[in-house]
Amino acid sequence: MTTTTTTADHALAALHGLAIGDALGMPTQSMSLPEIREDHGRITGFVDAGPRQRIAHGMSAGSVTDDTEQAVLVARLLVEGGGRLDPTRFAEALIAWERQMAAKGSLDLLGPSTKTAVQRILDGVPAAEAGSTGTTNGAAMRITPVGIATDAADLDALVDAVQDASRVTHDTGIGIGGAAAIAAAVSAGIDGASRTEALDVAVAAARIGEQRGHWIAGASVAAKTAWARDWLPTVPGAERVAAIDGVIGTSVASQESVVAALALVALDLDPWETLCTAASIGGDTDTIAAMAGAVLGAVHGAAAWSPDAVAQVERVNDIRFAEVVTHLLALRTRER
Repeated sequence: MTTTTTTADHALAALHGLAIGDALGMPTQSMSLPEIREDHGRITGFVDAGPRQRIAHGMSAGSVTDDTEQAVLVARLLVEGGGRLDPTRFAEALIAWERQMAAKGSLDLLGPSTKTAVQRILDGVPAAEAGSTGTTNGAAMRITPVGIATDAADLDALVDAVQDASRVTHDTGIGIGGAAAIAAAVSAGIDGASRTEALDVAVAAARIGEQRGHWIAGASVAAKTAWARDWLPTVPGAERVAAIDGVIGTSVASQESVVAALALVALDLDPWETLCTAASIGGDTDTIAAMAGAVLGAVHGAAAWSPDAVAQVERVNDIRFAEVVTHLLALRTRER
């Protein structure tokens, strides 16, 4: 069992890792491998959005995207709700967030599953029923606060919390399975699990999550992660980016991006190098790097990230995670 100090260190590092990965992937999100190579080469640090970056056009180096912003939103609502994410309150907050982004002229808006769910809510569908078709990675990208606030010792209870947080937008076996994998890996890491142990817990939680919510045809996040974590390390280093892009996939589909993030964690590389690789692979780079960063931060603690990287992300985005971590861990402690 980890000490309270160590638990707080790893929980804070999980949120820092999420934000750092998000910021590294910001300039390359939704771009193809050839476009990334032409504009940036290989990502090795924070850079400004380039000329072909449509979604994050004009954003400066170190800026985060919706991944971090919505994770902060989830954290705040969890604390307000004493550990429960009220579906109607969450739906209202998501609608308000997108309207704020649109008013600023941002193209970094809600993802496809979340957008569909929000529109259904606006059309009068009850918030608790709106997420019956959501299978993309929107729930997984913002689930880290649930992993911090919920102990993974009881995986069924953790998946209950994940489903509660996902119900508004991603109440499907695929959406819940992907989010459960990330939340469980983060939670296990906070309690001292190694990378391998955290991945074991992620696969187990995904299997449980895939039995929840509405059924939608699609590959199993649990099965694909179990395969990819063993397969990717066998691919020669110079071929891994192409393998992730062409075989695992890097789209917003949970069965691609969540699996890609966890497969990168399985490589057992330096955490910063892992996130730079995630930011260089094309597709949904910011989300893949954010999810991998959250897991790596939870597993390794503050040692995973340089103080300069943490300071730049916090300064550029005016974000301070320490206070929210204290409140989330109070929820975790209360559950034990």
